[in-house]
Amino acid sequence: MNWKVFSHKIEYAAVQGIAVAARALPLRLGLAYGAFLGWLVFDVFRVRRRVTLDNLRNALGEQTPEKERVGIGRRTYMNFGRFMIEFCRFPLLSADNIGSLVEFRGIEHLEQALERGKGVIILSPHFGNWELLGVGLKLIGYRMNFLVGEQHNKAVDSLMNQLRLSTGVGIIPKGYALRGVIQALRGNELVGLLADQDARGSGCFVEYFGRPTSTPRGPASFALKTGAVILPCFILRKPGGRHEVVLEKPIDPVPGDDREEDVRKYTQAHVSVLERYVRMYPDHWFWPHRRWKTKPPPPPI
Repeated sequence: MNWKVFSHKIEYAAVQGIAVAARALPLRLGLAYGAFLGWLVFDVFRVRRRVTLDNLRNALGEQTPEKERVGIGRRTYMNFGRFMIEFCRFPLLSADNIGSLVEFRGIEHLEQALERGKGVIILSPHFGNWELLGVGLKLIGYRMNFLVGEQHNKAVDSLMNQLRLSTGVGIIPKGYALRGVIQALRGNELVGLLADQDARGSGCFVEYFGRPTSTPRGPASFALKTGAVILPCFILRKPGGRHEVVLEKPIDPVPGDDREEDVRKYTQAHVSVLERYVRMYPDHWFWPHRRWKTKPPPPPI
């Protein structure tokens, strides 16, 4: 057995163990367990701690004291630990109990967008429990689909998709993104997209925390192609294991004469909304990602 196969087996066993514990423990105790795991990864194993702190310094600047930045980083990891516990508990969720965990603000924006009959792009970044945001919308009666990437560990990938499917959401694999997303939008359904990670050289460069940032073109491109609005959505963690989903005003695509400029404009629009929320709730965003890894191309001579 090679090292990759062995490490994947260990990873899958660890995730399965967390999943079993998450469903066996009462919610509050499970969340405390998740927070402890997050603390352990940040302060003891220090996984991507340096990346996290570098990102926080580059985004928030030296005017935010180092001690405060470390505190934000620690809370980010602890929140992600809680996220894992909640994700593993998806089979316990239903239309009958989702209201005790999640409340929605701005649902009128979603209703108005659906009246157009062109579907809605639910744009949620890696912020709070983004998976629960989409599941919550499904369980209160909306036809929700997730565009999902594939994990390197096939067994973990399958487990994650089983947890999503247990709530009734639809799954669109990234390999079928174009066809699947357009089909769902034309059926006036919701499609959940994540578009806040580095898109490498194929991305659209827009300003994020004052820096040119390679950002996926997908949401803007799908909106311009189908006429579906982009609805930025955020989920806020509240005391006692509760959450509040905030549905912002939609970003309505109005194509101009320059397609590339249209993509840049609508991408900048949703990234600016994200920055506003990250500044308000910095421990909700996923700082361990190398968000500014790709540099913009040099200007033409």
